[in-house]
Amino acid sequence: MILTEPDVATEASTPTPLRVAVIIASTRAGRFGETVGRWFVEQANAAPGIEVDVIDLIETPLPADLGGGPEVDAFRARIGAADGFIVITPEYNHSFPAHLKHAIDSVKAEWKAKPVGFVSYGGLSGGLRAVEHLRLVFAELHMVSIRDAVSFHNARSQFDEQGQPVDAENVNKIAAFVLGELAWWADALRAARARSAYPG
Repeated sequence: MILTEPDVATEASTPTPLRVAVIIASTRAGRFGETVGRWFVEQANAAPGIEVDVIDLIETPLPADLGGGPEVDAFRARIGAADGFIVITPEYNHSFPAHLKHAIDSVKAEWKAKPVGFVSYGGLSGGLRAVEHLRLVFAELHMVSIRDAVSFHNARSQFDEQGQPVDAENVNKIAAFVLGELAWWADALRAARARSAYPG
Protein backbone atom coordinates (compact mmCIF):
# COMPACT_ATOMS: atom_id res chain seq x y z
CA MET A 1 0.00 0.00 0.00
CA ILE A 2 1.31 3.45 -0.95
CA LEU A 3 0.61 6.12 1.63
CA THR A 4 0.07 9.65 0.39
CA GLU A 5 -0.40 12.93 2.15
CA PRO A 6 -4.10 13.68 2.69
CA ASP A 7 -5.42 16.52 0.60
CA VAL A 8 -7.33 19.47 2.03
CA ALA A 9 -10.73 18.02 1.10
CA THR A 10 -9.98 14.79 2.96
CA GLU A 11 -8.91 16.64 6.09
CA ALA A 12 -11.97 18.87 5.95
CA SER A 13 -14.29 15.87 5.72
CA THR A 14 -12.88 14.20 8.83
CA PRO A 15 -15.61 14.56 11.47
CA THR A 16 -14.74 16.32 14.71
CA PRO A 17 -15.18 13.93 17.65
CA LEU A 18 -18.23 14.49 19.79
CA ARG A 19 -17.27 15.69 23.24
CA VAL A 20 -19.25 13.81 25.87
CA ALA A 21 -19.04 14.86 29.51
CA VAL A 22 -19.57 11.97 31.91
CA ILE A 23 -20.77 13.40 35.22
CA ILE A 24 -20.26 11.24 38.32
CA ALA A 25 -22.90 12.60 40.68
CA SER A 26 -22.31 11.02 44.07
CA THR A 27 -20.00 12.70 46.58
CA ARG A 28 -20.97 10.51 49.53
CA ALA A 29 -18.31 8.71 51.58
CA GLY A 30 -18.04 5.09 50.53
CA ARG A 31 -19.83 5.83 47.27
CA PHE A 32 -20.27 3.16 44.63
CA GLY A 33 -20.44 5.71 41.82
CA GLU A 34 -16.71 5.58 41.23
CA THR A 35 -16.95 1.88 40.31
CA VAL A 36 -19.90 2.42 38.00
CA GLY A 37 -18.25 5.50 36.53
CA ARG A 38 -14.95 3.75 35.83
CA TRP A 39 -16.74 0.98 33.96
CA PHE A 40 -18.85 3.37 31.90
CA VAL A 41 -15.92 5.60 30.98
CA GLU A 42 -14.19 2.51 29.59
CA GLN A 43 -17.22 1.91 27.39
CA ALA A 44 -17.37 5.53 26.27
CA ASN A 45 -13.65 5.63 25.45
CA ALA A 46 -14.13 2.57 23.23
CA ALA A 47 -17.00 4.16 21.31
CA PRO A 48 -16.05 5.56 17.88
CA GLY A 49 -16.14 9.30 17.37
CA ILE A 50 -16.44 10.21 21.05
CA GLU A 51 -14.06 12.21 23.20
CA VAL A 52 -14.72 11.84 26.93
CA ASP A 53 -14.45 14.46 29.67
CA VAL A 54 -14.99 12.97 33.14
CA ILE A 55 -16.52 15.45 35.58
CA ASP A 56 -16.44 13.91 39.04
CA LEU A 57 -18.42 16.17 41.37
CA ILE A 58 -16.33 15.09 44.35
CA GLU A 59 -13.42 16.85 42.62
CA THR A 60 -15.49 19.81 41.41
CA PRO A 61 -16.00 22.32 44.24
CA LEU A 62 -18.72 24.89 43.57
CA PRO A 63 -19.79 27.76 45.86
CA ALA A 64 -22.84 27.00 48.00
CA ASP A 65 -24.47 30.33 47.20
CA LEU A 66 -24.53 29.63 43.42
CA GLY A 67 -22.33 32.67 42.96
CA GLY A 68 -19.47 33.13 40.53
CA GLY A 69 -15.77 32.55 40.83
CA PRO A 70 -12.97 30.60 39.16
CA GLU A 71 -14.46 27.21 40.10
CA VAL A 72 -17.78 28.10 38.48
CA ASP A 73 -16.02 29.54 35.42
CA ALA A 74 -14.05 26.31 34.98
CA PHE A 75 -17.16 24.17 35.39
CA ARG A 76 -19.14 26.36 32.99
CA ALA A 77 -16.39 26.05 30.39
CA ARG A 78 -16.47 22.26 30.56
CA ILE A 79 -20.26 22.15 30.30
CA GLY A 80 -20.15 24.62 27.43
CA ALA A 81 -17.54 22.59 25.55
CA ALA A 82 -19.56 19.37 25.75
CA ASP A 83 -21.82 18.23 22.91
CA GLY A 84 -23.68 15.80 25.17
CA PHE A 85 -23.76 14.38 28.67
CA ILE A 86 -24.05 11.12 30.54
CA VAL A 87 -25.05 11.46 34.18
CA ILE A 88 -24.08 8.60 36.50
CA THR A 89 -26.38 8.85 39.50
CA PRO A 90 -27.48 6.90 42.53
CA GLU A 91 -30.92 7.23 44.07
CA TYR A 92 -31.13 8.92 47.46
CA ASN A 93 -34.54 9.06 49.13
CA HIS A 94 -36.48 8.57 45.91
CA SER A 95 -34.45 11.15 43.95
CA PHE A 96 -30.97 12.23 42.88
CA PRO A 97 -28.12 13.70 44.99
CA ALA A 98 -28.23 17.28 46.19
CA HIS A 99 -24.71 17.93 44.89
CA LEU A 100 -25.89 17.08 41.39
CA LYS A 101 -28.79 19.54 41.59
CA HIS A 102 -26.38 22.18 42.85
CA ALA A 103 -24.03 21.55 39.93
CA ILE A 104 -26.89 21.68 37.42
CA ASP A 105 -28.12 24.97 38.86
CA SER A 106 -24.63 26.51 38.81
CA VAL A 107 -24.79 27.06 35.04
CA LYS A 108 -27.65 27.63 32.63
CA ALA A 109 -27.15 28.54 28.97
CA GLU A 110 -24.36 25.99 28.51
CA TRP A 111 -26.81 23.09 28.96
CA LYS A 112 -29.26 24.21 26.29
CA ALA A 113 -30.01 22.29 23.09
CA LYS A 114 -27.83 19.33 24.05
CA PRO A 115 -28.66 15.68 24.80
CA VAL A 116 -28.29 13.91 28.13
CA GLY A 117 -28.31 10.20 28.92
CA PHE A 118 -28.30 8.34 32.21
CA VAL A 119 -26.57 5.51 34.04
CA SER A 120 -28.27 4.85 37.37
CA TYR A 121 -27.69 2.50 40.25
CA GLY A 122 -29.32 1.69 43.55
CA GLY A 123 -31.36 -0.94 45.34
CA LEU A 124 -34.54 -2.53 44.03
CA SER A 125 -35.35 0.45 41.80
CA GLY A 126 -31.89 0.64 40.24
CA GLY A 127 -31.90 4.42 40.57
CA LEU A 128 -34.65 4.83 37.98
CA ARG A 129 -36.69 7.17 40.17
CA ALA A 130 -33.70 9.50 40.29
CA VAL A 131 -33.57 9.41 36.49
CA GLU A 132 -37.26 10.28 36.18
CA HIS A 133 -36.72 13.36 38.34
CA LEU A 134 -33.66 14.34 36.34
CA ARG A 135 -35.62 14.19 33.08
CA LEU A 136 -37.92 16.92 34.41
CA VAL A 137 -35.02 19.09 35.53
CA PHE A 138 -33.15 18.79 32.24
CA ALA A 139 -36.31 19.42 30.22
CA GLU A 140 -36.57 22.78 31.98
CA LEU A 141 -33.05 23.52 30.70
CA HIS A 142 -34.12 22.87 27.08
CA MET A 143 -32.23 19.59 26.85
CA VAL A 144 -33.12 16.34 25.09
CA SER A 145 -33.05 13.33 27.40
CA ILE A 146 -32.26 9.96 25.85
CA ARG A 147 -35.13 7.55 26.37
CA ASP A 148 -33.04 4.45 27.04
CA ALA A 149 -30.76 4.21 30.06
CA VAL A 150 -28.43 1.84 31.87
CA SER A 151 -29.57 0.86 35.36
CA PHE A 152 -28.07 -1.42 37.99
CA HIS A 153 -30.52 -2.89 40.49
CA ASN A 154 -28.94 -3.98 43.78
CA ALA A 155 -25.86 -2.47 42.25
CA ARG A 156 -23.11 -3.77 44.52
CA SER A 157 -24.03 -7.34 43.64
CA GLN A 158 -23.87 -6.53 39.92
CA PHE A 159 -20.09 -5.93 39.88
CA ASP A 160 -17.22 -8.30 40.59
CA GLU A 161 -14.11 -7.63 42.67
CA GLN A 162 -12.34 -6.12 39.65
CA GLY A 163 -15.09 -3.53 39.21
CA GLN A 164 -16.56 -5.14 36.12
CA PRO A 165 -20.24 -6.00 35.65
CA VAL A 166 -21.11 -9.61 36.36
CA ASP A 167 -23.25 -9.64 33.23
CA ALA A 168 -20.70 -7.70 31.20
CA GLU A 169 -21.77 -8.89 27.76
CA ASN A 170 -25.33 -7.70 28.24
CA VAL A 171 -24.71 -4.38 30.01
CA ASN A 172 -21.87 -3.46 27.66
CA LYS A 173 -24.31 -3.83 24.77
CA ILE A 174 -26.84 -1.62 26.54
CA ALA A 175 -24.16 0.99 27.23
CA ALA A 176 -23.14 0.96 23.55
CA PHE A 177 -26.77 1.41 22.52
CA VAL A 178 -27.25 4.38 24.85
CA LEU A 179 -24.01 5.93 23.63
CA GLY A 180 -25.17 5.45 20.05
CA GLU A 181 -28.44 7.26 20.75
CA LEU A 182 -26.60 10.03 22.56
CA ALA A 183 -24.11 10.42 19.70
CA TRP A 184 -26.94 10.69 17.14
CA TRP A 185 -28.60 13.49 19.06
CA ALA A 186 -25.30 15.19 19.90
CA ASP A 187 -24.31 15.25 16.24
CA ALA A 188 -27.71 16.53 15.10
CA LEU A 189 -27.93 19.24 17.74
CA ARG A 190 -24.33 20.35 17.28
CA ALA A 191 -25.05 20.87 13.58
CA ALA A 192 -28.26 22.75 14.41
CA ARG A 193 -26.49 25.04 16.89
CA ALA A 194 -23.82 25.74 14.27
CA ARG A 195 -26.47 26.80 11.76
CA SER A 196 -28.31 29.18 14.04
CA ALA A 197 -28.53 30.20 17.67
CA TYR A 198 -31.00 28.23 19.75
CA PRO A 199 -34.02 30.50 20.31
CA GLY A 200 -34.86 29.36 23.85
